[in-house]
Amino acid sequence: MKNDPHLSEELTRVAHLLADAARDVILPYFRSDNLGADNKLEGGYDPVTVADRAAEAAMRDVLAQYRPQDAILGEEMGVKAGTSGLTWVLDPIDGTRGFVAGTPTWGVLIAVGDETGPSIGIVDQPYIGERFIGTPKGAELIRGDSRRTIRTRAARPLSEAIVFTTFPEVGTPADAVAFQAVASHAQLTRYGMDCYAYALVASGQVDLVIEAGLNAYDIQGPLALIRAAGGIVTDWEGGPAHNGGRALAAANAEIHAEALAILQKTNAS
Repeated sequence: MKNDPHLSEELTRVAHLLADAARDVILPYFRSDNLGADNKLEGGYDPVTVADRAAEAAMRDVLAQYRPQDAILGEEMGVKAGTSGLTWVLDPIDGTRGFVAGTPTWGVLIAVGDETGPSIGIVDQPYIGERFIGTPKGAELIRGDSRRTIRTRAARPLSEAIVFTTFPEVGTPADAVAFQAVASHAQLTRYGMDCYAYALVASGQVDLVIEAGLNAYDIQGPLALIRAAGGIVTDWEGGPAHNGGRALAAANAEIHAEALAILQKTNAS
């Protein structure tokens, strides 16, 4: 796919159709009185709403029409086998807690790629109308009829960096200690942005997102976007991150190396 421009263009077209379909389904539920939510987490709160399920179903309908030969991995409806060697990875609402709370930091995540990871990724925020897309041609921010190329931030020391993670506890207690070791060196640390934090890395606003406990559908869309914008996404050992787990998303190689060294040193101690 990476060396086939015609296929890449077709997959990009379909990815936009998926994002459009999800937008149409989700927006009527956002900040509405008829939003129902079920809790998926015993002993905690991990909501899934009718909007999550309807959006994934709508995206799967688009794929059944245009790319029936491709596999699908979706958060709400699981795996559909394919024959093409390509897999669409879908998170209909990343940040459902934020969605339920009425904050506009959730997003629709879409990725497509092979077993080595995604080559196309979308982070779409329907309510504020921002769509971030990364393809082999580069990364763009689309607002209505406006499109502009986006790039990650230039290198700067960690002491001047902005760092994000979604949950203050990050993951395990050991994960939290490692995150705090990085954050203690940063200029600014912020929490709770869900997938939108990755879009801020891609668009050159912030330097790092560090998270743990991710699934493939949480990271593949952001990963393809950030790489297309010039950034780096790995796990906390510097290896591939597309299957989930712990992720370090960085604006550039220099700050990635600085943060990675602290994560590895802290994990080893």
